[in-house]
This record gives sequence, structure tokens and C-alpha cells, in this order.
Amino acid sequence: MIRTIRPVSHTVLALALAASAPAYAQDVGATGTPDTPTEQSQDPGTSTNTDSDEAPEEATDGGIEDTSGETGEDAGAGETDAPDAEPTEAEESTGTQDASEAEGTDATDTESGADDAAASGDEATSDTDAEATEGSDAVTEGEGASAERTRMDIPLVPETAVWEGFHGQANAQKYSPLTQITADNVGEMEKVWEVHTGDVSDGTGDLPATVWSATPVYANGMLYIGTPFYRVLALDPATGEEIWSFDTESTLEALTQPALKNRGVSYWEADEPVEGEACQKIVYLGTMDAQLFAMDADTGELCEDFAEGGVLDVNQWNDTNDRWPLSLLQPPTVARDKLIIGWAGKDWEWAAAPPGSVFAVDAQTGERDWALQILPEEVREQTGTANVWTHMSVDEGLGLVYLPVSSPSPNYWGGNRLQDIPLSTSTTAVDIETGEIVWSYQYVHHDVWDYDTNAAPTLMDITVDGEEIPALMQSTKMGMLFVLNRETGEPVWPIEEIEVPTDTDIEGDELRPTQPIVTKPEPVVSLTERPDVWWIADMLSLGECSRIFDNARYDGIYTPLSAEGTGTLVYPATFGGQQWGGTAFDPENQISIVNTSRAVQMLEMFPREEYDEVAGSSGNETGFYPQTGAPYGFNLYVPLNWLGMPCWEPPYGDIRAIDMTTGETLWTRPIGASQKYGFYMPESMGSPTIGGPAVTAGGVIFIGASMDAKVRAYSVENGDELWSDVVEAPSVSNPAVYEHEGRQYVAFVAGGNSILKNQVGDQVAVYALPED
Repeated sequence: MIRTIRPVSHTVLALALAASAPAYAQDVGATGTPDTPTEQSQDPGTSTNTDSDEAPEEATDGGIEDTSGETGEDAGAGETDAPDAEPTEAEESTGTQDASEAEGTDATDTESGADDAAASGDEATSDTDAEATEGSDAVTEGEGASAERTRMDIPLVPETAVWEGFHGQANAQKYSPLTQITADNVGEMEKVWEVHTGDVSDGTGDLPATVWSATPVYANGMLYIGTPFYRVLALDPATGEEIWSFDTESTLEALTQPALKNRGVSYWEADEPVEGEACQKIVYLGTMDAQLFAMDADTGELCEDFAEGGVLDVNQWNDTNDRWPLSLLQPPTVARDKLIIGWAGKDWEWAAAPPGSVFAVDAQTGERDWALQILPEEVREQTGTANVWTHMSVDEGLGLVYLPVSSPSPNYWGGNRLQDIPLSTSTTAVDIETGEIVWSYQYVHHDVWDYDTNAAPTLMDITVDGEEIPALMQSTKMGMLFVLNRETGEPVWPIEEIEVPTDTDIEGDELRPTQPIVTKPEPVVSLTERPDVWWIADMLSLGECSRIFDNARYDGIYTPLSAEGTGTLVYPATFGGQQWGGTAFDPENQISIVNTSRAVQMLEMFPREEYDEVAGSSGNETGFYPQTGAPYGFNLYVPLNWLGMPCWEPPYGDIRAIDMTTGETLWTRPIGASQKYGFYMPESMGSPTIGGPAVTAGGVIFIGASMDAKVRAYSVENGDELWSDVVEAPSVSNPAVYEHEGRQYVAFVAGGNSILKNQVGDQVAVYALPED
């Protein structure tokens, strides 16, 4: 049944009050050089490469030295930050660690009988009783894979228009070659149909609130949508008429998340579908209670030969620190005839949690082919997570799936995991067929800031200094964009290890002395200077904002946590400088499109006894969290004055284009408008963003993502806004671009996310040019 429920609108991240905003320049002559501390590099970064013949050196985890720089997002009015000082004699961080030596690569189980030791070398246990072998952290200095992988004749960019997955394509480019809608005519685009699913809750009744971030999937002549009530709708792509629906009848409880969440479905079809046989084309939907459903894409009937009657219980593999189910909020990644399955958990609750694992199952039978354990065997029970909770990207030609790996637990104290865990907070390249690790690049050493790698890396072929490079770009919470050779894990542009402060009043932890910092592309935020206090908010609060900022510690993006004063200023905020929507890439012009957030949070650490006395409630990435089993809990909050105004200066988010042949920023502009109580702040202030962009050969960028519940089109060439429309709630999903029966469409899901504001929706809104 499809019905309409009116959304409730009131803000949580209260970016309110109209005031004259500082000008925000649209065109930026980017230098490609970030604000970085002045200390030189000590050791290269950590990258694992299983194919290296060299004996790797021992890896060094590190951090950024206190240098009065800006950490999170660039708080300036759209201008490129000039570096305070260039690092001197900094060594390049190759990022490529020998997987055969990687401690923490625990893993590959393979039903097909892979070697006992995975290429990562930690532990490769096969599902047929292969024994585990331990490895150790290792770094190779730039030699990369000595044995090149054989590439199959499968193009990275599909030859036809495809939007069959969470990021549109397996390469995560979110690119469409369609040209019916162009920069010249997109202003004429109109809504041609909309559907209200009825699967929505504002949290005031019996059900938790919903957070709906599903990408519409166009395949098999239908548009497939997953909902936060764990239903699947198959719709006519031209009219929105329902063709079939399936209800998992899943438990609608917030088992691991503060809300009912769904990011959509996955689609697979056989290379040569057998006419008349069921389940030659399959749609998959996961649930918060760890059940993966497989439906015939034509009929919506369960695929009886998949696992147990069409349902795979992924929680059967939850065998260590089983405190909550392995929630399937993100649809599985389809790679050849396999489903690569990551999972989400309950952040910030426990010091010891289920350890990170990734599973590959047969797309038709659900039989497990291999399993990858991220953490070393010796620390798995005392820590946990370092899971893959977001989508992955795939290069089928190279036979690799790229895993964005999160941080270990507890997220904000590392005394129970002082050993090097080189696969945490990394991109890790894994062989699709065997689960063996080919290389891994770590972005944060001994991560105690919850800097999860939170989006699938975008795969791309780029030309740099005349050399064609098979590359990927990994966006990060820190606001840095890491560009690596996707065959070897080696940096395309230098990455430097910079000294960071390690003095902390948090007992029992030992911070690493250096952390890797990119040189190109420039970070979307300054890495060394905190954002300034917004004078209007400060004045109206009689100096409250200044007192909050002045009593907090801030020494750059890797500021040690603190239990003193008002704690540590976190910038970018915990939801990141970039979020799970990832970046888009135009392969014809070699231009990346990146949207950002510039939000601040404060994190107060409390020793256990004090925490137990002061702890209150928690929400969606705000409030009190116990980290039970650790000596510290914490309180996380957005610094607002009594009027609900943000204490830091705008802009609060932007969108930009990057020339991937040079790493230079072509243009940048604020995106969206912050909004509360129906009143919109000036768009020159921008908005925090959740959800990613799509880009087309017509020279158009499509994106929702902003607080103001608008969907927009921008020019790839210069960033001009070309079109917009208001939808029911913030569109925190990736849009879909598809062609059906000769007409090009753009589809947005407007579901909302309380990180931006408490406005929810159940709308699918689809646009096209008027018909002649």
C-alpha cells in the first residue's frame, strides 16, 4: 500500500538566524597545497601490498603536530587557504603495506580452499578448516606490487548508461553518459511523477524515527526502491506505478541505530539468464536484524534456492563479542557472481564489540565463499569493529573489491588496542574470488577520533604528467582526498607523514607521533586552524560561544582528546568533512565533484565514575555514550548559543570541482541553505550536506544533500546553479540518472536525517524534460 504521511519539521543541527553572510567566492585558483604543520615527516605511511617481494620495514603509526592550523573544514569565505608553512623534508607516505605482513589483516575464509595464509598474512582461515597465520605491520617505500595483476577485458566505465547500484555503477563514479538533459536545458526540467511509500516515522509514536538514504536502482526495466520499514517496491520508471512489492516483515526496532535506516537495494543478473527459470535476476535487501532477503527481480517472490528459502542469516557469523546483530543497512556490493557483505553496529556503546568482518556469498545460492577478518587474532576479543559499514567499489577487470574500513572500538580511547592494527581506517583492496588482500592503505594511525573510512572510493582512470594511471580517490571524514594507484595502493601525489601532538590527559592511551597528510588535492577544510567564533552568535549569547571555544582544546585535526575544560573541539564534526555518499567523477573530462560539510562538535571525555554520575540521554551522533568497558565515556554536542545559532562562522558546506589531471580545484561554491522554522538563511552561508552528487555527460551535477530540502542542478563547467526544486525532506540519498524508453529521468529519494534536522519524508520524486 502506498500512502502519504505528512512530515514533521524542526531542526536539530540548528543552523538558524538570518544575517548578512560573508561573501563566498565561486572560483578558486587552488594551489593543491593544504594547510599543514611545519614539522617534517618521520616515517612513511602504512600501506599493505601482498605482491611485494621486498622485506617491508616496520610500520609507524603517527599523528599531526600542534601548529595552530585549522583542522576540519575551511571556515573562510570560499577562499583557498594559504599554508602556514610547508612541511620540510617530509618523506612521502607510500601507503602500501605488505599484506603478507599486515598485522590485523586477519583473514580470508574461502570455501574453495584458499591457502591457509591470505595475502594479507594475518590469518587466512578457510571455511574448510585452514589454519590461521599471523603477520606483522609492514611498510614498503613505493615499490608497490612487483607482480602486476592480469586485467580482464572489462571496461571500468560501462559502455551504456547504467544505474544498477548504490553509487550508480560498481566503480562508484555516479556518472551517466546520457545527454538529453544538458546544462542549457536543465532549467526546464519538471517533476513527472512522485510516490509516497507510507514507510515513515517521526519518532513520536510507537516506532523509532526513520532515516531514509536509498538510491533508486534502475534495472530490468524497473525502478527498485528499498524503504526504512524494510520493504521493496518495484515501480514503473516512467509513471511510478507499482509493479510489485515485498515486505520482509522485519522487526521495526532500533536494534543498533538510533533510527530505522535503509540505504536501498542491490541488483544482480546472470550473464546468460535462462528463460523461464526463476531468480535469473535478483534484488537484495538487508535488515537491521542481519537478514538478507533475495527476491526474483521480475515477480518479487523470494528465491527459494538462496540460503534458507530466500533469506540469509548473516548473524550466524557473529561469533565474537556478540553484543548486537550485524545490521545490514547498506545493500551488499555486487562483484561478478558474488555479494560482498559488510555490516553496521552500535557505535560508542562498548569497548569490546563484534570485530570487523566482510563476507562473500554466491549471488544465487547464498553459500559463503570467503570471509575476511580485519583485526588481528590476538586483539579481536578485547576490542572490535574496524568493520565495513558503507558501500564498496569494484574493478571487475582487475578482479578487486575496495573496502573502506572503519576504526576499532572503542572509538574514543585506544588503551585496549595499543598494537598496530594496519587495516583499520583504511582502503583495502581484496581479490574478489579468494578474499586475499592485495594492498591496504591506512589513513589514520591508531585512530582514536572515529575517523572511519566512510565512503566507497571512486575508481577512475586519470592522466597525470602524461602518464595514464588506474587510480581511485578516497574521500574521508577528515576532509582529505587521498588519490592512490588502485592496482598497487601507491599515492599518485605525495602524501607526507607530519608530526602531531601526543600529550594528553587521557590515561592509558599512547598516541602515534605522525599522521599522513595529502598534498593534492587540497583538503576541503584547513587542517591546522579551528574555525572562528561567529561574532553574531557570540554577541547575542553574551560571549557564550567564545567561552565554549576558549575552554576547549584544539591543536589541529588530530587534537588529543581531553577530559578538561569543555573537552576537545572536533572539526570536521563526527559525520565528516565528506560523508558516505562519496564523490562523483566525469571520466570524459577527468573532473571530480565533491560536496562537503563544515560543522563543529565538542567532545567531552569523562572518567568512568564521573561519567556514571553525569550521563544523560543520546540521539543521532549527539549526547552521552558510555564506551562500557573503557575507563572513559563521553558527551558529544554541537556548540550552539541559547537561540540555537551555531557558534562557528559560516559557510557550513560547499560543492567543488577538481581537475584530476593536476589535483587543482577548478571552482567551489556554497551548497544549499541552512534552515529552521521555515526560514532560510542566505545561501552564501551554505549548509552541511549528507548524500552524494551525480554527474552527467550533459555537463550537469545533480544533488540533494542540504538542510533546506531542495534538490539542485549545477554546472560542471563553472558551478552555477541551474535548477532547483523543493522536496518533502532533505534528500540525503544519492540521486539516480536513468533512461527509460528513450526519455532521461533524474530520481531523488527525500527521506531526511536527524543529523541535519528532524524532518522526515517518504517521497520518491522523479524529474524529466517536458515532452514535445
